[in-house]
Amino acid sequence: MRSDIAKAGAQRTPHRALFKATGLTDEEICRPFIGVVNSYNELIPGHIHLDKIGQAVKAGIRSAGGVPFEFQTIGVCDGIAMGHAGMRYSLPSRELIEDSIEIMAQAHQLDGLVMIPSCDKIVPGHIMAAGRLNLPTVVVTGGPMLPGFACDQELDLINVSESWMAGGETLPFLEEHACPGAGSCAGLFTANTMACMTEALGLSLPGCATIHAVDARKIRIAKRSGTRIVELVNKQIAARDIVTEKSIENAIRVDMAIGGSTNTVLHMPAIASEFNLDLDLVTIDRISRETPHLVNLRPGGPHHLIDLDRAGGIPAIMSKLASKLNLDALTVSGKTLGEEIATFKPVNPKTNAEVIASLDHPVHAEGGIAILYGSLAPEGCVVKQTAVSAAMLKHEGPAKVYDSEEDSMAGIMAGQIKAGDVVIIRYEGPKGGPGMRETLAPTSAIAGAGLSESVALITDGRFSGGTRGPCIGHVSPEAAVGGPIALVRQGDLIRIDIPGRRVDLLVEPAELARRAGEWKEPEPKIKTGVLARYRKSVTSASKGGVLR
Repeated sequence: MRSDIAKAGAQRTPHRALFKATGLTDEEICRPFIGVVNSYNELIPGHIHLDKIGQAVKAGIRSAGGVPFEFQTIGVCDGIAMGHAGMRYSLPSRELIEDSIEIMAQAHQLDGLVMIPSCDKIVPGHIMAAGRLNLPTVVVTGGPMLPGFACDQELDLINVSESWMAGGETLPFLEEHACPGAGSCAGLFTANTMACMTEALGLSLPGCATIHAVDARKIRIAKRSGTRIVELVNKQIAARDIVTEKSIENAIRVDMAIGGSTNTVLHMPAIASEFNLDLDLVTIDRISRETPHLVNLRPGGPHHLIDLDRAGGIPAIMSKLASKLNLDALTVSGKTLGEEIATFKPVNPKTNAEVIASLDHPVHAEGGIAILYGSLAPEGCVVKQTAVSAAMLKHEGPAKVYDSEEDSMAGIMAGQIKAGDVVIIRYEGPKGGPGMRETLAPTSAIAGAGLSESVALITDGRFSGGTRGPCIGHVSPEAAVGGPIALVRQGDLIRIDIPGRRVDLLVEPAELARRAGEWKEPEPKIKTGVLARYRKSVTSASKGGVLR
């Protein structure tokens, strides 16, 4: 066992003394040491129940003959951090989580890991650590939140986000009932998208992603995951045996079929990098063009994660996509994807047919995400095309330029935005932010003002998974390094062609060259602490915003 280096032999007598100080017996010291990496905390609704999942995982590990050691990582709630300086810390937390897991696993020479993450940057941070460490690993994601119910409709956080500006007597009802308890926000926002992709990668047992936080099935799958990790350690099946080029392609295809968050375009290249694999934007867009959109989930459609779960979850999606998937990819169940799909049978066949479309009659012919290029984004940018109305797939309008999210909100609230405009929010990229904040507040304010069908928004920052409408993010190169988005001026015409995969600044090249000559790099907004270090090391959003 790998852990023998820290516990076996006469020279490790002091080490065993310390293990015995934790209560371990001689018999337990001889067993596999399994790290239970838990992101439980009392700040994030998606995490407040993970302590119970951790107990279930540890029970499974013990029953299979392993010894569990639980430790925690940090976690940021993007919803609570949204719209203020706190959001700068969300994306940087991804690598900090990854580093902390590496330190704990390597310092103590653990034999395997069960990871218990939930929410937006925490799930990818855990998976990136799995790739870096290449130990036997199983992931148990925390599960979605149930939708709320008020005003005679099912609700999630986006209902509140898009309604606060309008006010009215129903707003207190939305605040009170939209988020009824534990779990990741009830739509297909970033947290649940990443959970679905974790399962599609083969790192979670089938069904894990959509089993809700309050469902007893989550406890049962946690116990089974604890049992399974000991088997993986005994057979020495490591994370890189599971996550390969084939499984990453499977995960991207599932993402396109379910219409997931644009943040996956940041996280999946970063994850691939830690598994020593390459994933570029061209590949993501190719897979999207080849993969029909099969299920219309919030924010782009009417369904919540509970509907997808009742329809069969990710196994149901992969069953319908089987002809397009790499079925020989291995999963942590010990079976190939093809073997798992062969045993799938929907519990609710009518719901399955109602919620999940067929390849022959999809919701949309292409997948959820489109990668655009053009004179405004030479290195690419991203839009959730399935959440854009047909009328706004092509748009041309004058730029309304803001150099920060705060400035844009002030402009929107002051009525500066009119139908036909293209709102530009810049200096919010990985370096410029620093931290690449999500701009849910401006997109929600535009939607709340009834302009989401007539106004586009373009940023070198990023969006919440709950964003809908013609919102284009991750514009690269970003403004802070002198990318073309830094050269846009008020009134410049911007042309968007999502089907044509183009976004262009309609200014003559000679004029752009003149502006580029006049541009000066702005002073950093933050010069101390973790964000200053992050700004110096972070790469372009087109490369996943990784640290180098």
